[in-house]
Amino acid sequence: MKYRIAALGLLLALPLLVAQQTTAQATFTLKPTPKTVAWGYYDAKVAPVLRVKSGDTVEIQTLITNSPERLEKAGVPKDQVEQSLRDITEQVKDKGPGGHILTGPIYIEDAQPGDVLEVKILGIKLAIPYAYNAFGPGRGFLPDDFPYSKIKIIPLDEKRMVAKFAPGIEIPLHPFFGSMGDAPPETVGKWNSAPPWIMAGNLDNKDLVAGTTLYIPVFAPGALFEVGDGHAGQGDGEVDITALETSLIGTFQFMVRKDMHLKWPRAETPTHYITMGLNDDLNACTTLAVREMIDFLVTEKHLSRDDAYMLSSVAADLHITELVDGNKGVHMMIPKAIFAASPKN
Repeated sequence: MKYRIAALGLLLALPLLVAQQTTAQATFTLKPTPKTVAWGYYDAKVAPVLRVKSGDTVEIQTLITNSPERLEKAGVPKDQVEQSLRDITEQVKDKGPGGHILTGPIYIEDAQPGDVLEVKILGIKLAIPYAYNAFGPGRGFLPDDFPYSKIKIIPLDEKRMVAKFAPGIEIPLHPFFGSMGDAPPETVGKWNSAPPWIMAGNLDNKDLVAGTTLYIPVFAPGALFEVGDGHAGQGDGEVDITALETSLIGTFQFMVRKDMHLKWPRAETPTHYITMGLNDDLNACTTLAVREMIDFLVTEKHLSRDDAYMLSSVAADLHITELVDGNKGVHMMIPKAIFAASPKN
């Protein structure tokens, strides 16, 4: 009789066990409100707005970086300006030193300084039917050539996935988040959201679309991930200081990697490995990106340093990521396909 009772108890427990396995990796939604954004900074001391575990997935909505007033003056219909942007513009008082409205921070349990936060970008959707591009005096790569302000509203056709820049000019959409990062070391204090750095941030890397993975060194407990600066598309360099600026909704999975130890952010697409260099000097950026690629090839592909240097020269491509955010960016891409070939006997 006692065996029957035990068996019955096991059967009754099975649904609970299945439920526990099913919910082991939870899914969350995070929308931008005056209480769930950091306006213009990454900071190790700021309180998290959401706590998740390694392996969890979060759908995060981000906002266009501009004011409702300026968007309306540029021609955006009043009913197309998001209410959340109005609320945040009116209610958030702790602003700067940067200008980006970042959703977060998110605390990932068990992430500790020295670890790496693996951010899988599972999906990206447009949140509004328009983007803008703008430049202003003293900003951009050619500030002396354009010493005045101008903004252009650019309709987005989500069905055809093109931006209607002008009659006869359509730009294919490749949505990505310009800014994805975690907190810098606590001793740094508030880090301006504009210049990218060791904790990633405003990378403005157009290759980090849906289906790619970003690897970020962790410098604070919980990592404190933030995301924003949505772009519907961009050219390498982002020369006038803005891209196709818009609001996006992204789905991210966070993994704490205790088996990885990085000095600088790295990334991976379905077809390429990416290393990055971030500095206010373009030559220094390039040096960092190349050295990081050599380190990747030595550590992950087990090449000698000599072969890694040679392979970087014959198979990897350097790109100017951006030129206009204080720290410039250069990234180096090497195709995965070259490592799949089997040697011929």
